[in-house]
Amino acid sequence: MSATSPRFRRYVAVGDSQTEGLGDGDEATGWRGWADRLAETIAQQEPDLLYANLAVRGRLAGQVRAEQLAPALALQPDLVSVVAGMNDLMRPGVDTAAVTADLEAMFVAFTATGARVLTFTFPDIGRIAPPARALRPRVLDLNARIRAAAERHGVVVVDFFPRAATTDPRMWSADRLHASPLGHARIAAAAAEALPLPGSDSGWAEPLPPLAPVGLPRRAVQEAAWIGSFLGPWLLRRVRGRSSGDGRTAKRPDLRPVTAPQPVR
Repeated sequence: MSATSPRFRRYVAVGDSQTEGLGDGDEATGWRGWADRLAETIAQQEPDLLYANLAVRGRLAGQVRAEQLAPALALQPDLVSVVAGMNDLMRPGVDTAAVTADLEAMFVAFTATGARVLTFTFPDIGRIAPPARALRPRVLDLNARIRAAAERHGVVVVDFFPRAATTDPRMWSADRLHASPLGHARIAAAAAEALPLPGSDSGWAEPLPPLAPVGLPRRAVQEAAWIGSFLGPWLLRRVRGRSSGDGRTAKRPDLRPVTAPQPVR
């Protein structure tokens, strides 16, 4: 590692299902995800790296702040990733200013300790899931607020929204809410470039080979299937006041050594 490269010894990830790793693994074998992959990348240069992942699926930004901020600070990280807000955007009447206030409070708390803080903007959800295109103005608004808050506090931002590759369907799992293994791998690579880590580059943003065109009838069937299989159950949980994270706890609440990097699937 060169003298100008960052050295991280204690990495803590906070957030929701994307940081927990949903879409990259399963309940039987465990969830890997971009944060685990980033930790593995860092460990190639820093074998003594310790890593904790406090993220829990379904959490709103305010819940991430209330439940994960204090435990994360207690672990005294020198690198923290803070990614939350998409669950808020999907709820009626979301207050993006309040979401940003929760994110910014975490930026302030972590940067005050001297830790490097990493965050993301969100991709164009309307291109990933056309039935959800009405959420695009909210995504634009929150992204602008995240960029501004990050600039105020020296937080590293990976700006996913302008990158066409982030809306490629192969980057997303069947539910279109969580990244696929390929998507998680590219998110980790984007984070590595932003930090920046040795050997990282912008290859993560390169477009994938073109897909064969899909006709309108088949596309309509696909959208209907997605609504019935994923959007419908999600809305039903909201009506019932339930969350996918009910009863869940962090998968890796303590700092532990990172195992050898696994091959990209």
